[in-house]
Amino acid sequence: MAFTPALASFLDFQDAEVCARVRAITRDKITEHPKKSFKIKVIEDLSEFYGAFAVDIVSRIVQARDENRECVMILPVGPVPQYAVAAGIINGLGIDCSHLVTFNMDEYADEDGKTAPASWEGSFATAMQANFFGRVNAKLRPPKKNINFPNSRNIGDYSQMIADKGGADCCYGGIGWCGHIAFWESSLGNNYETLDDYKAATAQIVELTPLTIIQNALHSFGGDWSWVPPKAATIAPSDILGAKHRSFWLDGMCGPATPMSWQRFIARLVAHGPVNKYVPGSILQDAPTDYTMIAGVADDVKIEMS
Repeated sequence: MAFTPALASFLDFQDAEVCARVRAITRDKITEHPKKSFKIKVIEDLSEFYGAFAVDIVSRIVQARDENRECVMILPVGPVPQYAVAAGIINGLGIDCSHLVTFNMDEYADEDGKTAPASWEGSFATAMQANFFGRVNAKLRPPKKNINFPNSRNIGDYSQMIADKGGADCCYGGIGWCGHIAFWESSLGNNYETLDDYKAATAQIVELTPLTIIQNALHSFGGDWSWVPPKAATIAPSDILGAKHRSFWLDGMCGPATPMSWQRFIARLVAHGPVNKYVPGSILQDAPTDYTMIAGVADDVKIEMS
């Protein structure tokens, strides 16, 4: 007997036929894409996944050094393990990173749009210092003036700050449960009349969607949704599409003791659904992008009752 309920009303993307189509994409077909500049790759081993991510970061730093130019990167907080690997490579090879200029994607904000200070343990500035910058030897790490985070003071100028550097050499990132890139939420599609207007949007303070609150509660706040800030400062589509390249990494497993992945469906909707305003990551299909996922994310989407 068929049972086809409507999508929950709070979800911003409401095309059930598209959802069914991408859900049915099997693991052996997931890397196939009509746009050759959108390159999908699956990596089996978790350590290999983070190692490849780290090497991607370090190789771009080295290339810019060898070309005697700045290396401008947009960086996410998550995934995280690659940063320790990258710092280890930098330290081991003695790579001078004084030419590295970084712009973090986002930062949490309170209900009034005031961003979290670096002293708050849940801030992205704290996480980046602990997981990356602080691990690089002091003589090798980029100067503090080269490390940028969006905040309630600079958010109106943040996109221009990136543009003034000629745009990022590479924008790194992941995909959120609602399809967000950085904290550019699925709900923001309601604010733009056309897809072109949407793609031209600049950095701003945004309200987080229910899916993002729950996702972040699970992976960063011990499951406590009351602890997750309601807003964030975030880069926007113009910053992501304005980069010379995009490198996105999907490691969304529910934990080491389970084969379940929260990212399995949204990875498919972003990569194989239509480019649209309600699945933010879908715009990556329109620009040269490396889209790499761990094997568990690539596995088939199916109902698993346990």
